[in-house]
Order: sequence, then C-alpha cells, then structure tokens
Amino acid sequence: MKSIYLVLDMQNDLVHPDGASGKGPLGEQVRSREVISRTAAAIAKARAKGIAVAYVRVAFSDDHREANPHSQVFGAIAKNGILKKDAWGGAVHDDLMPLADEWDIVKHRVSPFYATRLEVLLRGQGIERIYCSGVSTQAVVQATVRDAHDRDFDVVVLEDCCASPSAQEHENSMASIARFCTSIDSANAFN
Repeated sequence: MKSIYLVLDMQNDLVHPDGASGKGPLGEQVRSREVISRTAAAIAKARAKGIAVAYVRVAFSDDHREANPHSQVFGAIAKNGILKKDAWGGAVHDDLMPLADEWDIVKHRVSPFYATRLEVLLRGQGIERIYCSGVSTQAVVQATVRDAHDRDFDVVVLEDCCASPSAQEHENSMASIARFCTSIDSANAFN
C-alpha cells in the first residue's frame, strides 16, 4: 500500500520554546512527550524506507486576511499576529525541516483537506495510507484523521509524536478518533 507521512503543524509558534504557544501548556507537553525528537526520528525512518514525507502548516498572509476574525481559533491567531506564512513563527521547526522536494501544504483552517491541494496531490501519487502526527491532537490530528477516513484513506497516527495543551486533552482526542484510525508508537511505524 503506497503511503505518505504527514507532519502536521510542527511550526515554531506552536512547538518551539520561544514560540507563542510553545511558551505555554502546548509547548510543555511537546517537550515532556519528546515530540520533536520522536518526530525527527520518524521522518528519518520514513525517508529511509522510501515513504514520502509531506508537511502541513497552518499559516497566513502578514495581514491574516485568510483568518476568520469571528473564529474562536483563527480570530485569536490574527489578533496575536502569529503563524505568518513567511515568518519564523509560521516555519517548520528547524529539527524537522523538509527537503526541497517534499510538499509544503499551507492551510487556513483546521483540516489540511479544506481548500488545499492535498487531496489532489495524494490521489495523483496513488497514496492509500496516511501516517500522521503533530500538534495539536484535538485539532489538526483529529481533523486529518476524520477527513482522510471519509476520503477512504487508511490512516495511522503516530501517537507519541502528537501533543495537546494537556495530557488529558491528548488522551481524550486519541480515544475519540480510535475507530477511524490505527494508533501506534513511532518506533513501530513504517515497518
């Protein structure tokens, strides 16, 4: 089964200790769960096994024109001026940098499928299985799993490469998507 590994929203503003959310509870969970180093190892393993790696970023123009100002999520992002597409905060964490030929899918909503080119690229490459991980579990990971499932992809979540602002939110999120995907540790991925 042809596969791809989607690295979801692993951006400086969200996961770096100096990032807007990286300074708070989400960043604390990313660090305590060793999400950066586990994700880096998973990326290296996928590449070594010949599995494509692609990156999904939630990012906006400098003026945040794509953000819904009335959204509980995106209104705050625009107000705080974070996740700008071409700024440090919107970039992928340095330890997880994409290679030149790997996809950079920029999204303006929670789901990586909404109003992006992701599905067209997946279908064009004959992808049947999506491995994924990232932050946050209750947002982009859940949305990816549910949307990919409904588009008839087989979905596998690398659970130890995901995090939420609290361990409880992460556990609740993983429980709520359990029937739509397979959950594994990254050490068991891509075998």
